[in-house]
Amino acid sequence: MLKSLSISNYALIDQLSMQPSNGLSMITGETGAGKSIMLGAVGLLLGNRSDSKVLLHEDKKCVVEGIFDISEYGLKEFFDQEQLDYEESCIIRREISPNGKSRSFVNDTPVLLDALKILGSKLMDVHSQHDTLQLGEGSYQLSLVDAFAQTMQDLEAYQQRYRNFRKAKKQFDELKYKAFEMQKEADFNQFQLDELSAMALVAGEQSELESTQEVLENAEEIKLKINEMLALFQEEQFGVIQGLGQIQHGLQSLERLAHKFSELRERFQSVFIELKDLSESLVDEESKVEIDFEKLEQIRERLSKIYQLQKKHGVSTVEELIQIESELADKVFQFQNLDESLAEAEKQMNDARNSMEEFGNLLTQKRKSCFRQFEKELQELLVGLGMENARIQFEHRLISPSLSGLDEVEILFSANKGGTLQPLKKVASGGEFSRLLFAIKFLMADKMAFPTLIFDEIDTGISGEVALQMVRMMKEIASRHQVICITHLPQVAAKGELHYFVYKDNSAERTVSKIKLLTHEERVEELAKMIAGANPSTSSRESAKELLLN
Repeated sequence: MLKSLSISNYALIDQLSMQPSNGLSMITGETGAGKSIMLGAVGLLLGNRSDSKVLLHEDKKCVVEGIFDISEYGLKEFFDQEQLDYEESCIIRREISPNGKSRSFVNDTPVLLDALKILGSKLMDVHSQHDTLQLGEGSYQLSLVDAFAQTMQDLEAYQQRYRNFRKAKKQFDELKYKAFEMQKEADFNQFQLDELSAMALVAGEQSELESTQEVLENAEEIKLKINEMLALFQEEQFGVIQGLGQIQHGLQSLERLAHKFSELRERFQSVFIELKDLSESLVDEESKVEIDFEKLEQIRERLSKIYQLQKKHGVSTVEELIQIESELADKVFQFQNLDESLAEAEKQMNDARNSMEEFGNLLTQKRKSCFRQFEKELQELLVGLGMENARIQFEHRLISPSLSGLDEVEILFSANKGGTLQPLKKVASGGEFSRLLFAIKFLMADKMAFPTLIFDEIDTGISGEVALQMVRMMKEIASRHQVICITHLPQVAAKGELHYFVYKDNSAERTVSKIKLLTHEERVEELAKMIAGANPSTSSRESAKELLLN
């Protein structure tokens, strides 16, 4: 609901502000006074494009700002998606600078024009004689049917199943494509897996094999060197161990002679034990070294195969080869079980399709069941609006499943007796079409959550009882929704809770448009002028008072 509107430096408007009623507000004024200019400014809040040509003063920026109460519109999710601060009192501001650049703000946060259009469409609905686009759209006509038939819960249930079907179909299609790709690689993957599996690779074996190969390749020389060292260690008369034993006895003698030599004896003892252990280790190692040309050839052959596989797969360790083997095994397993997976995915897709079609058919039946009643109520309203020969018919076609259902609905319309029914998008706009749109909005007023409705001179070309019927309907809409009506008929203008008057002010050097909220006395005078012209008579003033009373 629009709480306030302010416009500055737009076309003929220098400064203008208004606070419309929660119900029905009327706007009147002379032709060219600026009523249409106001709508142009409002269009900026709805995301319409503009440029610097709209500036009244070319050196100042234009600012249009609307404050809305959005507590009843369920827009929290939209604000979260757009990363905007949600507040029940929402401020939308549009600025156009002298260089033509435009900026949009929601609660002081900059937003893109596309986001502003979406938000604006949920907050304001401008209805004029030329407003044919929305009603001509099949999606909007279908939403009217759902509102009239009260099938929104059925639509939501169908949409959930539609999304489930789309998800299941996507999974099946992806698996089918994967199967196609895997088929091309299946034989090669199996060959590579067999090649790796045949090796029976063990983590850590490469370094162990390389170490063993190194020893086997130098076995003779290793044994020779060890035996040479052992000879030096173990020579009975001149061996290292023999000599060290003599040194040990000498140090023990010194220790008995002088206690100070205890430390030297202990240090030597430690070295002596280590050297004896080293000698024993050499004996052990010499016994392990074997000259085995057959084993060496086997190791060389296995390492050669490992190196070839590493080069082939672009890795450098056995552990990486084992990982590749595991991945290949998974691919082969998946391929071997693909038929089963495909069958299960196809079953899930078909089950989802059947469920979607079941709910879609139920939705179709409920939609079609309301057509005759919808047509009947619309035609009755059009008769009351002076269109005795108008005819309405809903045309239905089944379509491929979409998010909106299995249905395509088109409203056919003829305003004249014997006229051919035509789709709304082909009907020329004008007063008759405008009254049709008005009747539809009246019929939907207690079934849909409308934004602020702005009726722009939809009473053009009507008068008398038809005008009174239209304003009665307008008041009924306003009992549930905020309505702002720009009118030229006094009997319509008199029924507003508030009455704003737009006029040209020529008191300064430059003509500007202004707006003011009329008092009761000013309303009487304005209505009298609308009845009788610039110089109203006493009787026209009495007529104006009577209009305000009834």
